[in-house]
Amino acid sequence: MSTPRSGGSVSSRGSSKSLEKPRSSVQQLIDSLNTHRVNTLTELCRIERIAATCDSEVDARAFQQPMTSAWIHYVASNQFLTELRGLTRSYPFSADIVAEAHRRVRSDPESNRSWNLAWLCLTRMRDDGLVRIFSDSEARKPEMWGDKGPSEKMVQQLATCFEDEWRTAIETMLRHWATPPTWY
Repeated sequence: MSTPRSGGSVSSRGSSKSLEKPRSSVQQLIDSLNTHRVNTLTELCRIERIAATCDSEVDARAFQQPMTSAWIHYVASNQFLTELRGLTRSYPFSADIVAEAHRRVRSDPESNRSWNLAWLCLTRMRDDGLVRIFSDSEARKPEMWGDKGPSEKMVQQLATCFEDEWRTAIETMLRHWATPPTWY
């Protein structure tokens, strides 16, 4: 028998409670999105998959705004950049790529095809060639070389290292979605 403290019904005959349980778990997930208790790629994707398989249209609609807001918060709170940098320890991911991808997504009217800002930014980085542009820019920064004056070959070698590691991180993150998280 459950106790009120454990969140269950005092009566073992609480048939209305068993009907509310799925709705209650949906509400708990929505609350975790609204309060940003969940703010990692893995957990947001897990909830996104649950939302995509809702049997109830009411539940599916209830997820829409909180899920969209949670993805916006994930990118804006720098958790997105932090996780990208966790995948690029040798050549830390550039915040400038994230900012540029975010800017491009926001200025693109087609970006409303998905509720998932992180996925939109990742695909923008990949499809717009931002990794190549920013890896070259990063490799040319004077702080990368200290007192040395690098040759063009050295700059290109470093740019290739950035590019390879950053591209791998983007592809690793994109593997979280078997199908694109899009409306259509």
